[in-house]
Amino acid sequence: MRAQELRTLFVRYKILALLLALAVIWVFFHIATDGAFISSRNMSNLLRQTSITGMLACGMVFVIIAGEIDLSVGSLLGLLGGIAAVLTVNLQWGSWPAVMLVLVLGLVAGMLNGFIVTRLRVPSFIVGLGGMLAFRGVLQGITHGATIAPVPADMVYLAQGYVNPTLSNWLAAIIFVALVVMTIMRRRRRAALSIPQSAAWRDAVKVIAIGAVMVGFLVALNRYNGVPLPVMILLALLAIFTYIGTQTVFGRHIYAVGGNMEASRLSGIDVSGVKMVVFALMGLMCAFAGIINTARLAAGSPSAGTNGELDAIAACFIGGASMRGGAGTVHGALIGALVMASLDNGMSMMDVDNYWQLIVKGSILVIAVWVDVLSGTKRD
Repeated sequence: MRAQELRTLFVRYKILALLLALAVIWVFFHIATDGAFISSRNMSNLLRQTSITGMLACGMVFVIIAGEIDLSVGSLLGLLGGIAAVLTVNLQWGSWPAVMLVLVLGLVAGMLNGFIVTRLRVPSFIVGLGGMLAFRGVLQGITHGATIAPVPADMVYLAQGYVNPTLSNWLAAIIFVALVVMTIMRRRRRAALSIPQSAAWRDAVKVIAIGAVMVGFLVALNRYNGVPLPVMILLALLAIFTYIGTQTVFGRHIYAVGGNMEASRLSGIDVSGVKMVVFALMGLMCAFAGIINTARLAAGSPSAGTNGELDAIAACFIGGASMRGGAGTVHGALIGALVMASLDNGMSMMDVDNYWQLIVKGSILVIAVWVDVLSGTKRD
């Protein structure tokens, strides 16, 4: 088989290969921890741990697809979470008004980054680097370098609560039915337009496999306390971002801008507008992640979000996003986030020294980008 054919097969089944790699990681840690890794309790903790990186990855993958990068998301996460703590603890705001204000501030911060990149023509790497320092400085200022606690119980519930098993089962059933309907509608649209598509049995196997995974997770999580609420929030965001990326004109514009910005501009796409919205969505995801992080800790910490940007970027690249833009998926980024969280969780359970954890995660990131280069996901 020729090299180009091998590349095509790899690109087509990249997500499958990633899932197999994730399965190998889980089996390894399961054996190394004498069965403690794949347990209902640890799966619940693992998915809860994934939720914060997953939220960042949902926004970051759009930024990367558009051909940009944002290094400020970890510091922005910490700042927005710190603001939530200051509002509810120091200023005695109610949780929901504080949450709404933080979401708005996240959107504004993202738009500010986008404005500097698109209107002032400052490279996104520099904007992100500057934001990383500035947002961290503001966080240190508003918290005076001290932990702010305890946040209200109803905010803590957002990260530490669980969804009723009956409700989660119904939601899973609705999601599965929606997936079946969307698959059928997509096939009908492609057939009506005479667009080539994969065999029906392949789509059927894919839908059945997704359903089996959903059932497996539900059974495992319901044996503990149910589906963690932040995981349900992450799944809702995943569905929204996947819909935006695959079913909307704006989603196609993101891929077009990242694939060839000049051609997109000549075809009439508002390149600056697309990038502005992408950065705004990234800021919104930082707000969600910051709120969940503060709720998980039940406190606002001046060190919150440290290295969060690296985990989010690594999750996107591991999940198949191209460093050159124009390629990537939201669900791939989420799987990448799960890989990163699995490594953290498993190595912590094995009592691996922190420096080894950093070495392993850094090495996997380099390998993921190297594989992207070899696969020829995007031709020069």
